[in-house]
Amino acid sequence: MDFFDLLTMIGGLALFLYGMNMMGDGLAQASGGRLEKILERLTNTPIKAVLVGAGVTAVIQSSSATTVMVVGFVNSGIMKLQQAVGIIMGANVGTTITAWILGATGIDSDSFLVQMCKPTSFSPILAIVGIGFLMFSHREKLKKAGTIMLGFAILMFGMDTMSNAVKPLAEVPEFTGILLRFSNPILGMLAGLVLTAVIQSSSASVGILQALCATGAVGYSAAVPIIMGQNIGTCVTAMISGVGANRNAKRAALVHLYFNIIGTVLFMAVFYGINAVNPFPFLNEAATPFGIAAIHSIFNLAATLSLLPFSNGLVKLASITVRDGESTEEAAENQPLHLLDARFLETPAYAVEQSRTAAMAMADLTEESMNVAMGLLDHYTEESARKVRMLEEEVDQFEDEIGSYLVKLSSRTLSERDSHTLSTILHCIGDFERISDHALNVMDAAKEMYEKKLAFSDKAKKELQVFQRAIHDILHIAMGSFREDDLELARQVEPLEEVIDGLNMEIKRRHVKRLQKGKCTIELGFILSDITTNFERVSDHCSNIAVCLLEVSEDEFDTHAYINELKTGDNAEFRGRVMVYRESYQLP
Repeated sequence: MDFFDLLTMIGGLALFLYGMNMMGDGLAQASGGRLEKILERLTNTPIKAVLVGAGVTAVIQSSSATTVMVVGFVNSGIMKLQQAVGIIMGANVGTTITAWILGATGIDSDSFLVQMCKPTSFSPILAIVGIGFLMFSHREKLKKAGTIMLGFAILMFGMDTMSNAVKPLAEVPEFTGILLRFSNPILGMLAGLVLTAVIQSSSASVGILQALCATGAVGYSAAVPIIMGQNIGTCVTAMISGVGANRNAKRAALVHLYFNIIGTVLFMAVFYGINAVNPFPFLNEAATPFGIAAIHSIFNLAATLSLLPFSNGLVKLASITVRDGESTEEAAENQPLHLLDARFLETPAYAVEQSRTAAMAMADLTEESMNVAMGLLDHYTEESARKVRMLEEEVDQFEDEIGSYLVKLSSRTLSERDSHTLSTILHCIGDFERISDHALNVMDAAKEMYEKKLAFSDKAKKELQVFQRAIHDILHIAMGSFREDDLELARQVEPLEEVIDGLNMEIKRRHVKRLQKGKCTIELGFILSDITTNFERVSDHCSNIAVCLLEVSEDEFDTHAYINELKTGDNAEFRGRVMVYRESYQLP
């Protein structure tokens, strides 16, 4: 093997790893966060958890990605530690599908149909179709399909290049000598462990081992312990992910490690114990890609079937390693901001869904803060005032953390739909925060009236109650349109906002009249003006939220132009809704 063969091998390895990564990313994007939702929900029994973990991992082609996602679930309080064990076990089984696909390259037959079933034969066709979808299609689903096809084709081309490049190694005595050393179970296991730990993918390291089979120098005696070590090496990704997580998330990462270590020790003890008594003849044979895939699957199935009944024991072992302190799981379950886990950024579609869930919780807090503040105008209590202040602080925290998370998420590759969702959230959280600020202002006005023992006239109270009802309704409609992503509901906001503008002007005009007649004081006038101005600003922010939903759906972002066109144009539907709202919110 000369220098150029080495370069070819390295290039093939690079293409193989890139293709695997590209295909995995395409599959994750195509799932649109649905696979992660399945992981999150369908884990109420151990068997179901194993099946779901295996299925999801088989689709996204990475047990490391599944396990990291599970660590994130546990860290966020979405999932209990006991639920995570089955998924982790299933992920180890699901990852073996990659080895079977790569193993199909070893099919040998003169039949045209059989030859076409080989991945190396049909992958060029996938490459042509995939690049066609990426270059010429405007449909996002086809672009995702093209990414998956092209990723698979690059993976297979890299695998084939790597296999051809290493074939001359069979004639290198030093190389065969190294492989003979790996026949030692401990050395072979360590070699597999280190290789997988470095590239952080058991699927990729098994693929590399299958490529080396092309030399004919890799015997099963070396392949078996290397595969065992590969299963331990893949735990590195989850262990890194557990750094900085809460106790139960660290335990989830440790469950993955302990499962693979115990499974490997048991399997090797039984396998080599039987081999010592009754030697396996196949150990002296040259390994094949299909043989590697079979050993990989048999080990992971055997380990899962053996250890699943003892899943609670794995949890206890992890709990002994990471001892109990102050419990964080319950707190995480009640804190939506824990959903914004950095681990989810590796699966952007799911991270967008988590961001939206957190933003909906922020919308609820915002609506509650304004409703509580308006209630203080009728009946002031220090307890309710404290609640408004607390809600405002929470909303501020939500804006900071969601905004920071979305900035990180925006650098990832997102689908068109997810980009729209991200834009909507970024636009709306600022309006949520400003509404909570106005709620605080209304609370301050109510507090001033309470402390100075001031009260509006009966007429002013009734007018303000109509205004409060309109604000309550526009808030409910705007927040509902955001929560449900309901464009029809969003279209109802702007007509009501125009009516609220009219209410604001009319109430101020009536106040001036009362002031001129001596029925109101200057001091109360200032307070009333503050309250109505804050109400009117709240309706403006509700309008911003609704218009944002409508414009993002059409890739438009000029809010003022949209509103001007709506109000000045000949829009019968808009004018009709304005008339209905005016009837509903008439001042006494």
